[in-house]
Amino acid sequence: MRVLGIDCGTEYTGYGVVELGHHGVLICLTCGAIKLSTRDAMASRLATIFEGLSGIITQQRPDNVAIEDVFYALNVKSALKLGQVRGVAMLAASKAGLSVSEYSPLSIKSAVVGYGRAEKQQVQHMVTRLLNLTETPEPADAADALAIAICHLHTSATLERQRAVAR
Repeated sequence: MRVLGIDCGTEYTGYGVVELGHHGVLICLTCGAIKLSTRDAMASRLATIFEGLSGIITQQRPDNVAIEDVFYALNVKSALKLGQVRGVAMLAASKAGLSVSEYSPLSIKSAVVGYGRAEKQQVQHMVTRLLNLTETPEPADAADALAIAICHLHTSATLERQRAVAR
């Protein structure tokens, strides 16, 4: 299974594609961030995100897309902007015929670190270890996107095992 994780943001939208290889080995295929200029109008930034994510989907051909669920924002305006970015990310996935799974920050951190209140640096460290990378993914949004993809892979594997036992 190949998953595109997306860390939605209005300045940087992180992305990471992780594949579950043979014997359960996690493989990072690509990661990075779509950098947005705060000087551009919001509509232009949303178009940049859509085009960037659509290109990654076309190039990497993920089976699923995973994003972070809505969480507490500093203010209403920030929450609305983040919602717009999430909507564009979902649209890019949907237009490519992919399903989108949403995970809370708590479940992402639990899946990657084993502790839902882990610090950002702990998540980055575990992403680097789990994917056997030589360096921590930069920017931090890319590491967060990889963590989201890993969370989806772990969750899917657990659900598959539960279904197998139920049969």
